[in-house]
Amino acid sequence: MDDLQVEGSVKESFCADFPHHGNDEFASVAPTVRKSAPRAYHSFVGGADVPSDNSVYCMSARAMLNDVFATLRAKRALERGTGDPGNPNVLARCSVADGETAQAAVKAAAGAFPQWAAAPAERRIFALGRAVRRRLEAHRSEIIEVLIQEQHPRVLAEWQFAGLLGGYSEENLRFYAGQLHQEYSRGPRRMLVRRQPDGVVCANPPQNAPLSSVLLAATAMLAGNTLVVRVPRSAPLGAMYVLREILVPALDEAGAPPGTLNFFCAAPQEVLDSWLNDPAVADIFYIGPSDVGLRLEAKCVARGKKPILELAGNDGVAIWRDADVGRAVQALTECFFGSGQICMVPNYAVVHPDIADELLDRLGEAVDALRPGYPDDPETLLSPVVRSEKFFAFLDQATGAGAQVLRGGHRMEIDGTVSANGPFLQPTVLRVDGLAGARLVDAVREETFFPLLPVVVAEPGDDALVLDRMVAFLNENAYGLRNSVWAREDRVVDRFVRDVRNGGLLKVNDSHVGFLPTLPTHGGTGLTGGVYGEANYPPLRTSRLQGVSVAHGVQPREAVFGSAAGTDHTNRSAS
Repeated sequence: MDDLQVEGSVKESFCADFPHHGNDEFASVAPTVRKSAPRAYHSFVGGADVPSDNSVYCMSARAMLNDVFATLRAKRALERGTGDPGNPNVLARCSVADGETAQAAVKAAAGAFPQWAAAPAERRIFALGRAVRRRLEAHRSEIIEVLIQEQHPRVLAEWQFAGLLGGYSEENLRFYAGQLHQEYSRGPRRMLVRRQPDGVVCANPPQNAPLSSVLLAATAMLAGNTLVVRVPRSAPLGAMYVLREILVPALDEAGAPPGTLNFFCAAPQEVLDSWLNDPAVADIFYIGPSDVGLRLEAKCVARGKKPILELAGNDGVAIWRDADVGRAVQALTECFFGSGQICMVPNYAVVHPDIADELLDRLGEAVDALRPGYPDDPETLLSPVVRSEKFFAFLDQATGAGAQVLRGGHRMEIDGTVSANGPFLQPTVLRVDGLAGARLVDAVREETFFPLLPVVVAEPGDDALVLDRMVAFLNENAYGLRNSVWAREDRVVDRFVRDVRNGGLLKVNDSHVGFLPTLPTHGGTGLTGGVYGEANYPPLRTSRLQGVSVAHGVQPREAVFGSAAGTDHTNRSAS
């Protein structure tokens, strides 16, 4: 989840080829690459578009793959005002906001908050949530194409869309309703246990997955918060698309006041500083690298703001000796979705020594079948990795610490041939023998964000000892996003379920990255979520518990001594 470290780098935006929203100045562009004229998006504050003379341009994903340097030169010329807007590789233009617009966005959100927070919970949750889901379903093909043009392979785009739709499923909406508002009655009292919205929530989505991150952050509005989103300059279109084409109409349909949602494209540091210093900001929802996020957490607390962090992930997969090896291998290959540039994929595996050789052989065969390609190719799983120096540093350090490279380890061209300067990295598998020294290997200890999977083979021993070591190894991880386990024996499954406390999600005998109703998609502990880290349900993380009692006919003195408790005791929720 590396946003601040890559914005402005050679890993530039890849944006979509759909009809534009806004003005018609690009309407005459020849459709040699795109299907129609590029989109044009502006900042959106207080229910109105806010144009700007400063813009960033998004270029065709194919053009970036075919000639990244020429395409970047054309992009930068356009942003300086000297390029040709008729370039057929131009797919979108997004206005860049100034500091005044960013401050106006917070002011508009603060103005809308009292009215939106006072709306009935059923209206906020069900009217808005269902409107978002309907629009997602109607725009499925366009959203997937947007993701593809942002260099997500089609299979990865379809996986992301499934998660987006599931996040607004009826099961999830009813779960939120039950969590946000419960009522009890006892004698002459009506008692509420509810969550009250925090206020203005400011969200900073990452460069690597802005579209899906925006829709995650948007669920904070279900709790009654108003939202301000900073769209990353380096990949603006996916976020702008769902904000303007999905969320704005859905909020109108739900009757939300202008200012409930505000967004703009800008560089991160100045905006984050302004949010920290603005008394109207209640929460900062930051997605990015752990080192930056943890520094931001300290600044938030010092200024009385709630930090909600989605940072790096270093997910572990434990494979017991009785596991279904074929299915476990399928789950391990999820490490290579998008070339590992996703926080919630497997980052390392821990395997029982009795099945290690078989698993590694079958994993190697599966990895050999993975290949690069253009993102619209349904057989492509890998994404380009432009800056790969640290990948080779991880490999060098691992082999120096005794690890073996079983597969991969090189750059390659789009056709799969090994090349010193190719835009892709081979899917790479390491063997690390022994749990005792495994975390001395940087690729095991840290999130790598590359197509690199270390497989740690536990030391031989009796089952009780091996199980103790594997459980401890998962819990010792400094990160804590997801863990998954492959085992059949109930006793072993129960032990993992009982004792693995690290992370926001634990899955047993299932896809590591698959989405399930009511379970979180994000959130975790340690370097993943900071001091307040846990499973991340944004409507719950951006609200606070409050208890309320409404009584009729109670004698206060009797109430002090508990004699007016009554006998009736029922419960219902907002669902």
